Amino acid sequence: MTGVQTIVVVDDESDLRLDRWFRRHFPQVTQGRLQKLLRSGQVRIDGKRADAGARLQSGQAVRVPPLAAAPAAEAPRPVDPRDAKELRGLVIYKDEQVLAINKPPGLAVQGGTGTLRHLDAMLDALRFDAADRPRLVHRLDRDTSGVLLLARSARSAADLARAFQTKQVQKLYWAVVAGVPKPPRGTIDLGLAKRAGQGGREHVAQDEEAGQRAMTSYQIVDAASPRAAWLALLPLTGRTHQLRVHCTALGTPVLGDGKYGGAGAFLPGSGIPRQLQLHARRLRLPHPAGGVLDVTAELPPHMLETFRYFGFEPGHAKQFDLDSFPR
Repeated sequence: MTGVQTIVVVDDESDLRLDRWFRRHFPQVTQGRLQKLLRSGQVRIDGKRADAGARLQSGQAVRVPPLAAAPAAEAPRPVDPRDAKELRGLVIYKDEQVLAINKPPGLAVQGGTGTLRHLDAMLDALRFDAADRPRLVHRLDRDTSGVLLLARSARSAADLARAFQTKQVQKLYWAVVAGVPKPPRGTIDLGLAKRAGQGGREHVAQDEEAGQRAMTSYQIVDAASPRAAWLALLPLTGRTHQLRVHCTALGTPVLGDGKYGGAGAFLPGSGIPRQLQLHARRLRLPHPAGGVLDVTAELPPHMLETFRYFGFEPGHAKQFDLDSFPR
């Protein structure tokens, strides 16, 4: 049996029905069993009773009561010692309640079809001296690098979830894009909706009628005109693939983002890495114990290589940080 868990809904699970969310996380729980748990109030969303069809939103906290263990075939495997060592080397902040890592590109945060190696399956390696394994409180795309926050207890998970839900979290991203956007700073406001892509993969498209509002403020930090620009991005909402779609909507797709930018996301003959050039640079939010948690992640090797190629200097971005964006 598991103990009581508090699991935070991540961005990619926004608008998912509660029963479908349960099947994703706890496939051994039948629909009938879930209905009984809901009727008795043992499963709750943000402390309130819910029904199976409730639509979840990013940042909400789902209370999950003790459940029978998954079948042995589905039980988590021990973390490979090499993976464990690598993960511990990614830690950039740790205290009794919060843990932050600089997630490398290519590491999936959660599992899915065909995704066998992912962070969620290896969180025991980041337990350290805590009684519980850390909990995810948000997520990054597989190919996006940067600050990823983990809660080290159920209580801190609930506190952090509340901060995300009430929009008390400020996120700063860096991106290198193909071309130079005009104007050099502004706010993108588009309706975005999820669509089924090729092979059943999720794809996000602009949809002003049925889509959810998605807003991003941006500023050019530096430019290698007319080929590329380094952008500072401040997402004001947390939609799936929001920054990638917004950069493409500006006419300047993120370099390496073939999914949304097509051939325009690559610069022929440049020799720069073809990986996604998007990095979660900084995260600032209330700390569960009081005060402010402010974490910054250094660029991954492939983006440092791109910066060197264009002559961008990371130290020149101080005037383009969180506090430089209009409120």
